[in-house]
Amino acid sequence: MRKLLTLLLVLTLTVFSSNIAVYAQDNADAQDTETTEAAEEQAPAEEEVEIAPAAVAEPVPSDIGGYQLLKKYFIDGSWQFMSFVLVCLIFGLAFAIERIITLNIATVNTDKLLARIDENLKSGDLDGAMEVCKSTQGPTASILYEGLKQAKSGPEAVEKAIVSYGSVQMGLLEKGLVWLSLFIALAPMLGFMGTVIGMIGAFDRIEAVGDISPTVVAGGIKVALLTTVFGLIVAIILQVFYNYIISKIDGIVNKMEDASIALVDILAANGIFKK
Repeated sequence: MRKLLTLLLVLTLTVFSSNIAVYAQDNADAQDTETTEAAEEQAPAEEEVEIAPAAVAEPVPSDIGGYQLLKKYFIDGSWQFMSFVLVCLIFGLAFAIERIITLNIATVNTDKLLARIDENLKSGDLDGAMEVCKSTQGPTASILYEGLKQAKSGPEAVEKAIVSYGSVQMGLLEKGLVWLSLFIALAPMLGFMGTVIGMIGAFDRIEAVGDISPTVVAGGIKVALLTTVFGLIVAIILQVFYNYIISKIDGIVNKMEDASIALVDILAANGIFKK
């Protein structure tokens, strides 16, 4: 599973980087065309009057797709710097998807599992009940298996085994969340850093030109705003996944606790502790 996610990450980065390179090359070609047109504008005034209507008649493309628009703003916001924000998004999504898949696999029907354990214990087959837990995936079945292993030692030993192994399973459920939290915090910080860098660039242009015209500071302010927006968007997306994962873990933990209590009651009802 981890190798598959790593491969998907590499493919995503490759495709996105190639698209950015192509788009950047198109922008460079467009700038060269604009430079050529600017040179041609130095022709006599009569020719300039004749060309003007054709220039006005050119339609401005307004039906640009969402992906192209996103890529345009990504490059306009200094893609060299915003690539770090993109890396936070990709790796954050990788950790989130891995946790979601793992937690979905770990989710089992505890009522059905307890019913199968109860059927084996009613017939006195403790080993059969342990085999049922061993063949079932998920932390709940693992905890019940550890409790059944200590069934002949009394209820105190069962509860102690369940609590001890439950803390281990809790750590496995929360594995990787610290990295997801890191990317959630890091994405807006990188965006704010881009804001500071963009404003510094704007003030440098003001100092060099000696004028506070909009055309002088617009570039730096645009970079500042775009990096902040992208950083906040990434943080919001990852935060939604983080909260979903936390709620999923809480649900699994509640089922684990309920199943543990029910197991002790089942063992007592079937007279396992008296043997």
